[in-house]
Formats: sequence, structure tokens, C-alpha cells
Amino acid sequence: MNEIGEMLHLARENSGVSISEVSKDLNIKEEILENIEAGRTGAFKDIVELKNCLTEYAKYLGLDSKQIIDEFNEYMFEYTSKIPIKEIEKTIELKLKEEDKKDEIASPYTKKAAKYHKGVYIAIYVVLFLFIVALIFWSVRQITINNQETDKISYRN
Repeated sequence: MNEIGEMLHLARENSGVSISEVSKDLNIKEEILENIEAGRTGAFKDIVELKNCLTEYAKYLGLDSKQIIDEFNEYMFEYTSKIPIKEIEKTIELKLKEEDKKDEIASPYTKKAAKYHKGVYIAIYVVLFLFIVALIFWSVRQITINNQETDKISYRN
């Protein structure tokens, strides 16, 4: 990757363009371009993003972007083939454990139902019962008042 970075750095300097100009033209942060030129692949979390930046940068400088990407792919193959299998398995195991911890999904279909205490249900039933009793009491009172008014009217006639 150092060779690719040096090639891009030399091409940029030969064209007389500053890193800030490239950053503005390509809408790529200067820090990213500096990491590419220095060959620091560890600064990137996403290889696809790095490849896209390499492609755009090479095209901008008039270099063969396919050749740059081919060299990058060779570098990545060499780099990843040197990683011990046990380290890869350990990383996969850690990622699986993290995914298990993130098992809570905010979907209404998979969300666990909230469990209420019995006291909440009892309170709801008591309030509902009192409302019904008050409604019955009010209805009986209205009927009584109406009956008294009709009795008064019938006595007058």
C-alpha cells in the first residue's frame, strides 16, 4: 500500500495540486487523502470506502484507476493471507457475541410485551367499576328528578 500511496503523492505533486485542492474537488476529507498517501490502511474501517477513494483519487490525477485497484487487491490478499486462522475465528466469535447482545429490535412485531404488575390491572378495574357505579347513580337520580317534575305537573292540572 505504501507504493500506491507514494505513486499518488508523486502524481499529485507533479500536477502541482495541493491536498486541500484535491479534498475540495473530490469532496474527500484531507485526512483521508493523507492516510491514503501515507499507506495507512488501518485508518479505514471500510475497505469499500477506501477503494472508492482510491479510484476517485487515481482518476482525478489521470492515473489508471483499474491498475491502482488491482495493486490494492493484491496488497490486501497478501495482507489477509498472513492473518492466523485462530485470530480470524476469535474475531468472528467476538462479533457473534456482540450480535447476541444487540438482539433487541425495535420492531412492534418482535418487541417483547411489557409486563404489568397485578396492581396496575386491579387499579384499572377499580376505576372502571367506580365509573360504572357513578353512571348508574347519576341515571337513577335523573329518572327520579324527572318523575318528581311530572308528578308536580300532574297535580297542577
